[in-house]
Amino acid sequence: MSLSHTHVHESHDQLKDALDTLKQTGVRITPQRHAILEFLVESMTHPTADDIYKALEGKFPNMSVATVYNNLRVFREVGLVKELTYGDTSSRFDFVTTEHYHVICETCGKIVDFHYPGLDEVEQLAAHVTGFKISHHRMEIYGTCAECNHKDLH
Repeated sequence: MSLSHTHVHESHDQLKDALDTLKQTGVRITPQRHAILEFLVESMTHPTADDIYKALEGKFPNMSVATVYNNLRVFREVGLVKELTYGDTSSRFDFVTTEHYHVICETCGKIVDFHYPGLDEVEQLAAHVTGFKISHHRMEIYGTCAECNHKDLH
């Protein structure tokens, strides 16, 4: 699966912005932190801490799963990463970009991003109708991904 050139360019900018944010908040940028962030920015699959650990253990043999968790917590606290908890499966981590929704496979648990800017109006409408001060909204879409669908057919 090849990523388009625009995505590669975009993720480079996102990584740079993320590193700038860390610098501004006084978080030291260790090689491990850099690698974890880079992995998250480039990953389209919302990895678990374990996925990140497995992907990077070759590069950082002395890194533990705890190190990955601690760094993810740091990133979450400065607002770079969102922790997605769906049911009782282990948390997946999502690099925070523009508002987007998640389409979740009920068979394998894969999560794919889905952008639909039109839904931003939902918050304005909700505020208008109810008088609430809206902080955010969350929508999840469930189904079966192409790979799992394909398996079912065979």
